[in-house]
Formats: sequence, C-alpha cells, structure tokens
Amino acid sequence: MYIELHSRSAFSFLEGASLPENLIAACANLNMPAMALLDRNGVYGSPRFHMAAKKAQIRAHIGAEVTCDYFSPQRRRDTKRITNQKSKDSSVSLCLCGGFRLPLLVSSRLGYQNLCRLITKMKLRAAKDEGAVREEELREHAAGLICLTGGDDGPLSLALTHGGSEAARECVERLANIFGRENVYVELQRHFHREQENRNRALIEIARSLQLPLLATNGVCYATLRERELCDVFTAIRHHRTLATAGRLLARNSERHLKSPQEMQSLFVDLPEAIANTVELSSRLAFTFKDLGYEFPKYPVPEGETMMSFMRERTREGFRERYGRSSSELQNRARNQIERELQLIEKLDLAGYFLIVWDLVRFCRKEDILVQGRGSAANSAVCYSLGITAVDPVRMELLFERFLSEERGEWPDIDLDLPSGDQRERVIQYLYKRYGERGAAMTANVITYRSRMASREMGKALGFDSETLDKVSAAVSTWEYRDANDTFDHRFRDAGLDLNHPRLRKYFELCVAVQDLPRHLGQHSGGMVICQGQLDSVVPLEPASMPGRVVVQWDKEDCADLGIIKVDLLGLGMMAVLEDSLKLIQDHHKEEVDLAHLPPDDPTVYSVLQKADTIGMFQIESRAQMSCLPRLQPKCFYDIVVQVAIIRPGPIVGQMVNPYLQRRMGREPVNHLHPSLEPVLARTLGVPLFQEQLLRIAMVAANFTGGEAEELRRAMGFKRSQARMRDIEAKLRSGMERNGIAREAQEQIILSITSFALYGFPESHAASFALIAYASAYLKCHYLAAFTAAMLNNQPMGFYRPATIVKDAQRHGLKVLPIDVTKSDWQCALERVAGRVARAPSPAFSESSEIADEGPALRLGLRYVRGLREDAAQALVRQRNLAPFISIRDLVHRVPELRKDELNTLAEIGALNEINSGDLANSGMHAAD
Repeated sequence: MYIELHSRSAFSFLEGASLPENLIAACANLNMPAMALLDRNGVYGSPRFHMAAKKAQIRAHIGAEVTCDYFSPQRRRDTKRITNQKSKDSSVSLCLCGGFRLPLLVSSRLGYQNLCRLITKMKLRAAKDEGAVREEELREHAAGLICLTGGDDGPLSLALTHGGSEAARECVERLANIFGRENVYVELQRHFHREQENRNRALIEIARSLQLPLLATNGVCYATLRERELCDVFTAIRHHRTLATAGRLLARNSERHLKSPQEMQSLFVDLPEAIANTVELSSRLAFTFKDLGYEFPKYPVPEGETMMSFMRERTREGFRERYGRSSSELQNRARNQIERELQLIEKLDLAGYFLIVWDLVRFCRKEDILVQGRGSAANSAVCYSLGITAVDPVRMELLFERFLSEERGEWPDIDLDLPSGDQRERVIQYLYKRYGERGAAMTANVITYRSRMASREMGKALGFDSETLDKVSAAVSTWEYRDANDTFDHRFRDAGLDLNHPRLRKYFELCVAVQDLPRHLGQHSGGMVICQGQLDSVVPLEPASMPGRVVVQWDKEDCADLGIIKVDLLGLGMMAVLEDSLKLIQDHHKEEVDLAHLPPDDPTVYSVLQKADTIGMFQIESRAQMSCLPRLQPKCFYDIVVQVAIIRPGPIVGQMVNPYLQRRMGREPVNHLHPSLEPVLARTLGVPLFQEQLLRIAMVAANFTGGEAEELRRAMGFKRSQARMRDIEAKLRSGMERNGIAREAQEQIILSITSFALYGFPESHAASFALIAYASAYLKCHYLAAFTAAMLNNQPMGFYRPATIVKDAQRHGLKVLPIDVTKSDWQCALERVAGRVARAPSPAFSESSEIADEGPALRLGLRYVRGLREDAAQALVRQRNLAPFISIRDLVHRVPELRKDELNTLAEIGALNEINSGDLANSGMHAAD
C-alpha cells in the first residue's frame, strides 16, 4: 500500500492544475485510503479537500509548503571546514539563504495551530505573495508538525547544489534539531531526471547515516496526465512567458500526476521501506478539520445573566416596541413565532451570535450610522424585534427556516447594509478593536478563471496577437452556461474562430479546462469572521489590499462548511444617500424624518412609481424597471417587493416576467405548474419569483431533502459550472418522474429552477431592498433638494450620470445654482435663495407633493469641476471661510495650492464671476505658474 503525502492543488495559484475535489476523485479511483494536500504558503484549498474526502470516505491530511528564509550558520567547529570546502563561498549559510520550500504535515491540533501561526507571521509582515518564515519561528512553532525534506525546491536540494553532501547532511541535522528526529522524513521523488536520481543517492546515504526514515512521494501537481498541459500554461503565465519561450522552465515530462500504489511500488522497488513509511506516517497524522477548535466569541453580559437570558430580555423589549400597537391577532402570531425561534436559538447555542450582531447595530445607531439587516435574516421575528432587520416577517409570512433550521446544520447568515465609504469602515474598525487584531478578519474571495480571463490568459500563453485576444474575450466575456444550446464552443464560433484548426482547437480546450480554477485570492465585499481568542489559530491570515485590514485564506463557502460564522458588513451607496439626505433635511428643513416610520401608503410615492418617474430611486431606476412599472402598477409595499425581484436575469431567462404581469392584469389564468405546488406559488400567481419558492418546488416536486435543497441554493449562486447544473437537472428529473409529474410540467419546472442560477433573489432580500427603494422614493418626492444633493455627493452610483440626475431634478422644479468659488463647498449643498418660491409640482407628482414653505435651491459643489483636486478645493474653502476673496489676484495669492490649469477651468465655467476682480487679464492668474 502507498499513500501520497505531498501534492499541490490549483490553490497553490499557478503551480497546481487540479481542484482539490479532482485530486480526491483520482485518489478514490486508485483505491488510496488517504492523501495529503500541501499547497504553497497556505491552506487555501484544504476545506474543499476535506469536504470532498469526507464524501468519498478518504482520510484528508492537511499541511503546506512553507517558504523559509535562511538558516543562520551553526556555531560549530566544523562550520569553517564546510564553508571553505568550495572556492565560491558555498557555506551552509549561503546554501539556505535563497529561500526554499519546506513541506510540513500536521499531526495534531496543536500542529495545525502552529502551521497557521507560522504562515500568518510570514504573510502579515511582507508584501502580497512575498515573505518567508525564519528559523527561530520554525523552532517556536515546531510542535505537532512533521517535516519532509522536499523535492527540487526543498532545503536538501538547495544544500546539495551549493554545498555538497556535507552541507546537505548539516541541513538535515538542523531540521532534526528543530522538529525532533522522529518528525523528519527524508523525501525521495523519481521523475526520471538524471540529476534527481543523483540527489536521491546522496539523500539515501545521509538518511541511513543519520538513521532517519525515507519517504517516497510523487510531488503531485495535477491529478491526471492530461492536466500536465495546463500546468505548463500556468508555469508560462507565472513567469510572464509564452509556451514557445518558456524553455526549461517547463516540466520535462508528465510524471507529476497522482500515481497508483502499484506504480509507486514499481518505481521504488529497490526501497520498499520508503513506500511502507507512507502508510506509517499517514497513521500518525491524526488531525482533521473536525478538531478545528473554532469558537464564536462570547458576548459579555451582566453578572447573574446568561447570554440567552440577556437576549430574551432584549427581544421582549423589542417586541413591545415593534408590535405594541399592532392588532392582538398579529401580536399573538408574533409572540408564538418569537418563542419558537428563541427555543431553536437556545438549542443551537446561537445567542452569542445574535447578541454580537445586535451590538453592531447598537453601535451604528449610537454613532448615527444608518444600518439595516437584510438577506435571510429578514425571515426572523427575533432579528426584527432586536432591531437588526426592518422587515416584519410575521406580517409578510416569511419562512423562518430559510434563515435557520436544525436540519440545515450550518450557521445563520446576517447581512448588514451600511453607508459605503467612511461610515462602513468605522464599523469594520470597531469590530477589529473589540475583538483584537488577530480576533477578526475579512473573508476571502477566490478569484477564479471565468470566460474573459481564461480566454485572455490562455491566448497570451499561446502567443496570440492582441487583436485576436480582444475579439475572443469580447465574445465570451458574458458567457454563462444556461442550457445545451449555449455552450463555450458556440461562443468561439460566434467570434469567427475555426475550431477545426489545431492551434485554435487547443486554445479552446485550454479555455474550457481552466474554467473555475482559482487564479488568485481577493477580498470579500464585506464578510467578516470573528473568533473567541486568536483567529490565526484557526486559519492563516494575510494582509488585504486596503491598509488596516486582514483576510482569512478561505472564502465564505469554506467558512460555512467548517462551521465558522461570518457577519456581512456591506457598503451600499443608497444607504449613504439616505443618511446624507436625513442630515440635510434636519439642517435645512428643521425636520426629523424617521425612515422606520414613513407613511406606508403614501399616494405620491405610488403615483410616481406607476408613472415610472424613478430616476435615482434604489433598485427601480433602470430602463428595464421603468418599462415594467406602468404594467405592474404597484399599489402596496408587497408590489415593490415583487418589482425589485422580477427584473433579474433569473425570472427574465426563466420566462416568468410576462406571465406574472399578464396574470396580474387578468389577461391570463393562474396556473401553478402542478397542483402540489399551489401552496408554494399562490402569492405570486403561480409564477416562481423568489429563491425560497424554487427550493420549495424542488422539495415538493422532486423530493429533495433539506440538505439537497441547500446544495441547490449554493449551485444557484454566481459561480457555477455546466457539469454541476447537469447533475442537478438529472436529480430533479428523476424525482419528478417518481412523483408522476408530466413531461411538459417537468420542462417548465426545470427551466424555472436552472434559470434562477443566473441570479434569483430571496424574498426576504427583496423585501429589505424594497424598504430602501420606498425610502428613496419618499425622500425624492417630498425632499427633492436634499435627496438630489445627497445623490450627487455619493457618485458614482446607480444607472445615471450626474448631469441626468440634475436635469431630472430641474424637471421636477428644483432650482440648481452653478459652481461659484464664493459660495460652493467641495460637496453639493442646499442654499436658501432670496425671493425663492415653492417649486411647482412636476406633472409626474401629485398635488400633495407641493412644498408649503420656500424650498432650498441646490448649489453644485467644487467636486464637479473637472480636473480640480480635492486638497486644492478644500484649501480654497478654508481661505474663503476666513475672509471673502476681494479679487482673483487675492484668490491666487491666498490659495497657492491651485494650479494654473485649475484656475483656467474655474474661469471657463464661470466659477470666478462673482469675485469683484476688475480686469481678469490683469488679475495675476499667471502667478500660479
């Protein structure tokens, strides 16, 4: 028996060519009972490796190839003899100072923690993709780790090359001194290289003289032989070469695939102990991700309270505030629902999670930061009572199990929408401060090869000219598998490429092969992981591109698979607009507008929506939304929920939009696809519009279990593959066949479900967005100047250019004042104009939208002067606040930060007209040169 204990996956980023799942599949096909994954400087692919191995009933061993800096020279008598052995200063110190890879395997939970901390220390002190572990750090964190001596880029190979066998022997002794003799294995690989075999002979002699065990590995870089081509392409990309110019950088042969035990035994027939030791070492590697040891932080509560009792009291307080004025029937329903949720939360020991999110919301409100929970959390009456979400799930009859259920076996997911920019950053930094530098981090976003990136990088590696690359990448940039008629090769043919040409055929095959493989690590838009104690004992951390932030090495799906809780802090431009609008309304209208208590059925708002006069309104301003609104004719809040959800790729491709609108207008009878689906689809007139409905359809029509429905939900995410969708479709058809559903109904159900993978909204998500949409419409209708100023101050966002927003506001009666250096600030602002009368209502607005008092005008800000730097504009405003400018010469003299081109631009747009300057030509503008 043989077990592969040194392999890389595609998560070594351009050094491996197979996904972890494919390595496990190959391992299972070869009847290998276990396998180890050692990716470069991280455990990026380990969660997927673990999950795939668990499914295949294979033991997954975890480790990493760690880049090491250098070993300082030992202070021994024979150091000088080794140093002078060769004329070119081949000392042990020099031998190991170029940076080498040290393969480390995890034998225990302590070893895993040490590996994570080693990688974290290396990553956090260096630039991206740089850094190395120091010898003293290896000594500090050696416990629980087993060291292999590596292959071509290992320490022994480097020592032999530069210092000979004496240097290599000393290197092995050093490793034995660091990790313990019982934890060092001399690694042998055989890829039919003459130099490698010479090295193996020297290593065998060193191992036997030091009585250290030999270990056979194949240094796997890809699962099967055919993936060697892709590995060579990655090598060329990594070194910024084409395949034609990469030369000896490419592998000599295709030997680094996963080989069967029989093949490996044949390779090492002269060293049976090297094969036997793989089984012995595998038996020592006891750590699995079941022993990860992650613990969510405990929320501090007053003495005498438990987290659950404290949470119950906060929920009771929130219930009185949220439902105190509701009907007794709604109160009873809400009370029963809250108690049911609290019992499940207590059973699953999740009180700390809810309290920490509640604490974040409380911090936001204390700091006047607008916040709203969304996503599946809006299905929870407890979240609503705690003030985390703003949608009443009891009144809307939302499904709590979509948010949390015992059967799903995973943590709930709460998303918090925050104003984008500085306000969101304040909340992120609050989390870092509260839970410590190593107690919180952002989740990663694994950037994978998609159509456009794949076509460009594969083309570059093959040496294609830029014109061809532009043509092909443009043709496939929006490709996403939908059905058998929409495939990658169709897109290539649409670009005019003849796939019968050998070179183009190879290009196409590489583009297909690289799809969904990881390219590099990015940062999730807002997901944060927090931990009781040190997060770097659970997963390695590395610096994010933004200063002051760190990311874990796993994405949100990996975190969910391993039971690590994530809180999403998402920046939303419209939240910033609403927050800024409220401040402007308070300052200029002296009114307090509470978004939580807006009139729910304002006739002006619904009149405007029915006329599709929605420029600047959240989620309902696109051309597609505008074309739909007059047909849908929204009359209540739930209509806005539907409107937000219906104009999405999922419902559009699934041919759901027109049937819904026709049924709503009474032009088409309601049809529920199948009688068993009527309870699921009644609210949306038999048309599936929400993600929850699709999951329920799969469970009712095809007998999907809760776990299979969750797998379907994940498959309906952004990143999906043709193969995955085919598997799901086959499972759906099989289940519907057993339930006796007719073929025609099957086709319609399949179309509904598979099309939603393009982008389908959960109902709770749509309801949360509908609240923001309604708030934006209300503010625009009743406080146009404040809303428009806030929109302009938060550009870029939305669908329209600032000029369109200004013209739209003017059409509704808003007076817009030009940029003026004597009055404009950096941001757009509101300004009272002498003799200004109330604006005339727009034809799109009802009479009730007239403003009784004189309305403010909008003064455009200096931010809209093209080419004007913010620091120069702020310097101008500071000087003007000290004293008015008496002439342009005075402006030039007092604001030296202004460049000549900036002054010229200000003059050209008339921003200097109000300065009492006399003759512009004699004003001294050239003094700015």
